Amino acid sequence: MGKRPKSEYFTIPNIMGYFRIALVPVYLVLFYMAHEHIIPYYWPAYVVIAISGLTDFFDGFIARKFNQVTDFGKMLDPIADKITLGSIILSLCYAMPLAIIPMMGLYILKEGYMAIAGTMLMKRGYKIKGAEFHGKVCTFATYVVMIVVLLYIAGQDTYLSWLDVKFIYALVSVNMVIMIYSLIRYIIMYTKLFRSLEQS
Repeated sequence: MGKRPKSEYFTIPNIMGYFRIALVPVYLVLFYMAHEHIIPYYWPAYVVIAISGLTDFFDGFIARKFNQVTDFGKMLDPIADKITLGSIILSLCYAMPLAIIPMMGLYILKEGYMAIAGTMLMKRGYKIKGAEFHGKVCTFATYVVMIVVLLYIAGQDTYLSWLDVKFIYALVSVNMVIMIYSLIRYIIMYTKLFRSLEQS
């Protein structure tokens, strides 16, 4: 594998990827401050997530529009996605531990498995492609569920009724089923890839 030129690390899309990662601790601090009533509103934390989402959209657009797609960028973008999504789930573990901690555990299991399996495949010379369709659906569904829960918590301040809690549990449960399905599909896919590499 050839050494990447330094310019590849500092394209505009990749800089935007670094920026998204840098926004994660800002979001976590703002969410904690809102939850502890150090500041009166959650909206600053949500603005940070909105900025991150816009940056995610524009870095891909700029990369394709101005021919700045790089192999490093292909790795950086999903890493920034996973760190951002993981930070949202982590913050909600603090706000609603019983509902969200099991989901956080499943998220770590899924992403950890994929990271380890992907690294092992790359060491054997296999070039990892983009996320599978079911993986994209899982990521999108997780974002939607987490944002709905975030807005629910902000709208209800610190008190959630019995019905509110049941609604959140239902959303999280559905999303965990999608996560489990996606994880199983990835396990099947990676198992087949390992077997094909061993036979070649």
